Amino acid sequence: MRIAVLTGGGDAAGLNAAIRSVGRHALRGGDEVVGVLNGWAGLLGDGDTRPLDDAALLGVLRQGGTLLGSSRTNPLRIDDGIAQVEAAMAAHRIDALVAIGGDDTLSVAARLAERGAHVVGIPKTVDFDLAVTEYCIGFDSAVAIVAESLERLHTTAASHHRVLVCEVMGRDTGWLAVMGGIAGGADLCLIPEFPLHLEEIVARIAARDAQGTTSSIIVVAEGAQIAGLTAEAGGPADAFGHQNLARRALGERLADAIESATGHESRATVLGHVQRGGSPVATDRIWPSRLGMAAVDAIRADTTAVAAAVVANAEQLVPLGDLVAEQKRVPASIYQVFEALS
Repeated sequence: MRIAVLTGGGDAAGLNAAIRSVGRHALRGGDEVVGVLNGWAGLLGDGDTRPLDDAALLGVLRQGGTLLGSSRTNPLRIDDGIAQVEAAMAAHRIDALVAIGGDDTLSVAARLAERGAHVVGIPKTVDFDLAVTEYCIGFDSAVAIVAESLERLHTTAASHHRVLVCEVMGRDTGWLAVMGGIAGGADLCLIPEFPLHLEEIVARIAARDAQGTTSSIIVVAEGAQIAGLTAEAGGPADAFGHQNLARRALGERLADAIESATGHESRATVLGHVQRGGSPVATDRIWPSRLGMAAVDAIRADTTAVAAAVVANAEQLVPLGDLVAEQKRVPASIYQVFEALS
């Protein structure tokens, strides 16, 4: 059997561990493996693939990013895009495809599977917003980076009696902000699920002043909505209709508003793509390795339109469409943990 693997959407630590697992497990079972280059773009037109042998997979486990490249190409928005993908798969003699990605990549995979292609997904997103699965490639590594950044900000905030705003990724959900905030000891967390008014933010900082605490760390998801604060419009939308939220300058606007209202010197730090980069933490090596093997096993069992996910702390095949049917949002119970400890 000729098995292909692709990585779509934003890069994340742990992708290479998954590619390595798919490749090695397939090769040891006598299958042939090819990598699709640059996400769905590699299956448009003539297609763009490369063979994956043991030499190509050597030493990639600890490397961040993706050795196959990625893109936000969306075949669903291209005339005959899915038909082009099917034609490229046929031309490259691809019998089955492992698609690793988030809601956008897996939505395309689900459509392809509906049309009869042999497709298995693996969940990847630093936003952690895919339904059903308890694990997404890249999230744990991103949380570790946010937590370490907040720890470092604490010392300079205390030294200069400042309010420091740390803007992190999170378009529609605040998983990265709230989990990083818990781990990094932030004092206030602003996320899309639980909006706060600017006046309440200012009041909380004033309350800390009254208690003798002259510095504060605020972690804010880039997609948070803060009533009473005007942010810039987002940048141009990508092929999936998502605006570039970094252009909102939410962290900068919030820091300026806090300084104006409280007199506290305030600064903003935008972590940006730092959250995606670097070597994966242990969980982002172990789980991708397990899920990659589960994906190959599903293909060998002639199972399609499923994703190798984590349910009840174990590998489990779930319908591919279930992962993207709805967005997993931060529940009140998690946010309350942050609130109780901040």
